[in-house]
Amino acid sequence: MKIALASATLALATIGTANAAGCLKGAVVGGVAGHYAGHHAVVGAVGGCVVGHHLAKKHAEQQSAQRQTAHAQ
Repeated sequence: MKIALASATLALATIGTANAAGCLKGAVVGGVAGHYAGHHAVVGAVGGCVVGHHLAKKHAEQQSAQRQTAHAQ
């Protein structure tokens, strides 16, 4: 449990505020899923934060590429 809490703290501390929404949304979904999958809410929240952060970053990169393509035309 202590390792999961330390991992969650480290994950949240390293994520910038610009992508915090992806982390927070993912953490909520992962925490709920982890809770119902065997009382592993903290592990689920950490995993959800990582996945949410990744998806938010990927989405931002896609939007940036679309803007660059639109400006080039």
